[in-house]
Amino acid sequence: MGFWPTWKVSSIFAVTPAQLQARGKKYVLTDLDNTLIPWNQKDALDQVRTWASTLAKQGIQVIVVSNNNHHRVAEALADLPIQFVARALKPLPVGIKRALKEFRIDASEAVMVGDQFFTDVLAGSLAGVDTILVAPLVDTDGWNTRINRLLEKPLRHLIRVHDWTKPWSSENHEKFR
Repeated sequence: MGFWPTWKVSSIFAVTPAQLQARGKKYVLTDLDNTLIPWNQKDALDQVRTWASTLAKQGIQVIVVSNNNHHRVAEALADLPIQFVARALKPLPVGIKRALKEFRIDASEAVMVGDQFFTDVLAGSLAGVDTILVAPLVDTDGWNTRINRLLEKPLRHLIRVHDWTKPWSSENHEKFR
């Protein structure tokens, strides 16, 4: 199934360098809104800075792949050493493939992290990269995301009830919502 995630985890901030290295991952491609920062917050959190710095010290690069426009992503990441691809056109794999090409990344060395099945996970799968589905950072969404949430609600239920998706780690498996 193209939109089924490779792994599930409670939060992107629970993804550690050791876990990524154990899976051969050198690049974290990540969605922005409700994955890295709350959708309704313009500024990046200190937690993002700390997490990205921890990964960078271990040679793992974080790259945001967002459907937002260039201005929105640049503003959100202004004080962070994180590169990005804006207007990614997810669920199409266009933005992820652009990131792979621009940053010379082998798909096997990357993982796409996001909070939505029908954009992030599907785009990652179509681009040939492993995917991690995370719980959204906040329980609210912009109007355009609410439709996706309704459609993915049964899938989130299935992922909680069944073990069809590998947990990233046992401590995060129980926290997935």
